[in-house]
Amino acid sequence: MCGIIGIVGQSPVNQQLFDGLTVIQHRGQDAAGMATETEGRLILRKHNGLVREVFRTRHMRNLKGNVGIGHVRYPTAGTPSPAESQPFYVNSPFGIAFAHNGNLINAEKLKTQLFFQDQRHLNTESDSEILLNVFAQELSNRKTVTLSPQDIFDAVCKVYDRCTGAYAAVAMIIGHGLVAFRDIHGIRPLVFGGKETEAGEVEYCVASESVALDALGFEFIRNVAPGEAIYITNDGDVHSYQCYDPSAILHTPCIFEYVYLARPDSRIDGVYVHKARVRMGKYLAENIKKNWPDYKKNIDIVVPVPSTSRSIALRMARKLKIEYRDGFVKNRYIGRTFIMPDQAARKKSVRAKLNALDVEFKDKNVLLVDDSIVRGTTSKEIIDMVRAAGAKNIYFASAAPPIRYPNVYGIDMPAAEELIAHGRTEEEVCQLIGADRIFYQEMDDLVRSIRKGNSDLTHFDCSVFNGHYITGIEDGYFDELAKQRNNAAKATRSNLILDDEYEI
Repeated sequence: MCGIIGIVGQSPVNQQLFDGLTVIQHRGQDAAGMATETEGRLILRKHNGLVREVFRTRHMRNLKGNVGIGHVRYPTAGTPSPAESQPFYVNSPFGIAFAHNGNLINAEKLKTQLFFQDQRHLNTESDSEILLNVFAQELSNRKTVTLSPQDIFDAVCKVYDRCTGAYAAVAMIIGHGLVAFRDIHGIRPLVFGGKETEAGEVEYCVASESVALDALGFEFIRNVAPGEAIYITNDGDVHSYQCYDPSAILHTPCIFEYVYLARPDSRIDGVYVHKARVRMGKYLAENIKKNWPDYKKNIDIVVPVPSTSRSIALRMARKLKIEYRDGFVKNRYIGRTFIMPDQAARKKSVRAKLNALDVEFKDKNVLLVDDSIVRGTTSKEIIDMVRAAGAKNIYFASAAPPIRYPNVYGIDMPAAEELIAHGRTEEEVCQLIGADRIFYQEMDDLVRSIRKGNSDLTHFDCSVFNGHYITGIEDGYFDELAKQRNNAAKATRSNLILDDEYEI
C-alpha cells in the first residue's frame, strides 16, 4: 500500500502535489518523493520521512514545472533506505519518472528477463523499479523519436503481458506528458479528475484516492478502469485506451481498502468508504444479536479503537441499543501502527498512540470494536490497557473476518505464521489477545457491505481471508515471501538504512 499522484497543470504544480501527498499520507509514512519537469529537465526530491519532513522550502523552490508526480511509500519488503523511495527515474527512452502502488508477484522472473534479455540495470530491491524498466523497455521497443499516444498504449499492453500482480502506476515522460495505468484486475485503486482554472484552461489529476481530488479542487471524472491507460500530454490533451481485452478482465478490487486502508471520505470504485464501514457495523451487530441473545445483559458500552473503526462502532451501538463511548485519547502525531516497520515498533507505538480513559472503562463490561485483527499485537496491547483502566469484561469485535493468509498485492500482511488467526480457531485467538469473547464479521456480510454501494462490483480480492489469489501463485512463492517479510528479516534490513548524507 502506497499513495501516488500525478498532475498536468497550467501553472506550477509543486504545491498541489505537496498538498495531495499530505492528504494521502495515511497510505505510506516511510518515505515521500516528488518529480517535476521544467524546460525538458527532471527535478527530483525524495527521502525517508513524512511529506512535511521531506520537502523543505528549498526543495519546493527547486521543484519547478507544470507537470509532476508524487509518491508516499509504505514498505512491504526491501531495504527501507532513501534509495528505495519513489519516484524512480530512467533516462532511456526520453527520460521517465515513475511511481507505483502495489506489488508484482513475478518480480524475480522479470529481474532475470531485464538483465539477460533487455540488458537493463536495476539499482534497488523494489519491484516498482522493475515495473518502470519493463515499461521503459517496451516503450524503447517502439523505436520512434516522435512518441504518439498509440506508441504509449502499445507499451502498456506489453506491460500487462509481462507483469503479474497489483499495480496502479503513474509515469511522467519528459517532454511528452503523464501516463497512468491500472492492473487488469483493478486490485489497487486509481482515480482521474479535472478542473477548470480561472483563465478557462483545464488541469488534470490522477491519484490513489478521490479524497486527493477533493482536497485540491478537482472534480471526480471517473475511476481508471482495470487494464486501462490514460495519457495526458503536457499541453493538456487527454487520450485513453483499453489496453487489455475487456472480456478477459475480472474486476477484483482489494476488499481491505474499504476495511482499513482508504480514508473514510474517499470513494473507491464507486463506493463511499464511510458508508461501507457503517454497513459493516450494522451486519456485525446483527451477528452479535444472533449469536448472543442476552448480549444486553453483558455489554455496558461500545468503544471504537480509533480511528478507522469509529463509523463501524457507532452503527453497532445504535443497532444494539447500547451506549457508544469514546474511551481512548489518540496521539495524532504517532503513525498508523499497522504500517510500522517491525513488531517491536508496533508494540511500542500502541501505548504512545492511545491512552485509555479510566473514567469510561472502570467497572464496565466493554465491547471494543476494531476494523481487523492482523498480528494481534495491537489488539492485545489495547485489551491489556483497558483491563488496567478497570474494565470488568472485555469483548472484542472485528469488522473483518479472520485474516489467515499473507497479502501478495502490496499490503504488509506478513508471513502466514505471524498472522494470529493462521491455523487457529476464533477461541484460540480470543485467548491469545486476552479477550473474554470475540466476534468476527462474516465474509458474506463484508462483501454485502461494499456491494450495496455499487452492485456492479461482483468480485473482490479477499485473499487474506480465503487464500484465493486471482493472479495465481507460483510454487515456492510463499516460502520466499516469508523470508522477505518476517520480523527477523525486517530487523536485519533496518540496519542497512542509509544516513542523512543521501540527498536528492
